[in-house]
Amino acid sequence: HLGFLLLAEAVLCAAATRFQDVLSNGRTSPVTSYKKLQGWSSDQNTWNEKLYPFWEEGDPRWKDCWKGGRVTAKLDTDSPALVGSTMTFVVTLQFPKCQIEDNDGNIIYKRNCIQDPPASQDQQVYVYNWTEWIDSCGWETPKSTPSHNVFPDGRPFPHYPGWRRRNFVYVFHTLGQYHQTTGQSSASFSVNTANITLGKHTMVVSIYRRGHPAYVPIARASATYVVTDKIPTFVSMFQKHDRNISDSIFIKDSPITFDVKIHDPSYYLNNSAISYKWNFGDGSGLFVASGSTTSHTYTLQGNFTLNLTVQAIIPVPCMPVTPTAPLPTSAVMTEASSNSDFSTTVESMEDNPDGGCHIYRNGYYSTGISVVEGILEVNIIQMMSIQMTESQAENSLVDFVVTCQGSLPTDVCTVVSDPTCQVSKSVVCDPVIVTDECLLTIRRAFEEPGTYCINITLGDDTSQALASALISVNGGGSSSGTTEGVFIFLGLLAVFAAIGAFVLYKRYKQYKPIERSAGRAENQEGLTAYFSNFKAIFFPSSTERNPLLKSKPGIV
Repeated sequence: HLGFLLLAEAVLCAAATRFQDVLSNGRTSPVTSYKKLQGWSSDQNTWNEKLYPFWEEGDPRWKDCWKGGRVTAKLDTDSPALVGSTMTFVVTLQFPKCQIEDNDGNIIYKRNCIQDPPASQDQQVYVYNWTEWIDSCGWETPKSTPSHNVFPDGRPFPHYPGWRRRNFVYVFHTLGQYHQTTGQSSASFSVNTANITLGKHTMVVSIYRRGHPAYVPIARASATYVVTDKIPTFVSMFQKHDRNISDSIFIKDSPITFDVKIHDPSYYLNNSAISYKWNFGDGSGLFVASGSTTSHTYTLQGNFTLNLTVQAIIPVPCMPVTPTAPLPTSAVMTEASSNSDFSTTVESMEDNPDGGCHIYRNGYYSTGISVVEGILEVNIIQMMSIQMTESQAENSLVDFVVTCQGSLPTDVCTVVSDPTCQVSKSVVCDPVIVTDECLLTIRRAFEEPGTYCINITLGDDTSQALASALISVNGGGSSSGTTEGVFIFLGLLAVFAAIGAFVLYKRYKQYKPIERSAGRAENQEGLTAYFSNFKAIFFPSSTERNPLLKSKPGIV
């Protein structure tokens, strides 16, 4: 009898649904031993299939048990992750058209949303009746029981604030283990990668919606993630006159800026000492920097290989020192990981007066670079207004004389903007043929007078350079005629004024005899002094031949 009972129990256990059966979607995977993830459970545990039914892919209930269409899920991750850091997964539900989740966790129709076919009036404020739609899935509707608020393994939901509004259950599965949580139309969780095997893995999530008799599966999703012991590193490159930064072709004798980007979304390396070792491949040697940005100028043309090594010294708690044979002061204790792909090296506590130990991680980046001749500089050396007849002067023409350094250009573009150089008014581009010296004249027309910002760009296949200037443009022929008339009028006015002054001077210059009455003499002397002052202002060089008159009273 005992043997029969044990056999019956073994048969029942074999027939019970396990997490691995549900979350692997029917796929069998080899039994592999993985390190336990904190907060995760083995997928050999029993799955409550009565409360959380399992549907095969292609089952019509996936679509029939949700009004309006099928719900889909998108699983995102911030992988790749450096081993020891924290990796985050975010799953988002995407409902059929015009359906959203409100703050209470109900699925409702959007207001004023155009459906295909159009929704009826009662659907504009419709809230799903979960009992009604679950009936179409072939289940009975028993009364809710207290055991309803549990996960598939029987553990109760955590009762934190607002837990009743979290109507979705998310079950994540990877590396033979599962993690379960509740949420609304999106959920996220983070996992530490210290115990995850290096390499590429798959994370699978199954999502269930709370119903009255049971939880209903509504979506599945999966994502690939990578855990590595190499620091994920990328380098962006920028050069001032480079025409296309994505083609890895740069210009000789112009500095290139290299900016290192380390993928560390969990800030695992925030307290680490990071160094950057550069080898630009042109024979300039190794360059070590403590900052993530540097620049380098290639002085030769050709193809080069850029190599970068990033090293991080990460502080970690020290492992306890086992009382064994005494070690030298400079000894280093190495703890071999159970994974043969990597090892963790820490310094013993004696080597660090501050009581800290460290591990070292490296990251590598390599790429090919082509260096060619390019346009380095553009200068506007002269701007000339073209004189035209009144009949031809519909637009004002200006010639720009431009020079450049480096290679010869193949095209020229002129951008005319407002005086602030912010609002573009016109853009004109033309091919040019320069055979010997980079010196060309660019003629552009301006429809209206005013002040403009001019940007002239010379370019070839790989490079381009820019020169800017402010120019004030006068009007066409009619404006020029008006300006000339004003100058002629002012000139004639000046001639008539000079003639009038000369006549007045000649009239009052006549000599008067001394023998005259005293009163008349006084009046005449006052008048003579007045016109003498007038003459001194307009004719500073006196034409008087008799110097004796200068000694007369009242003459200056």
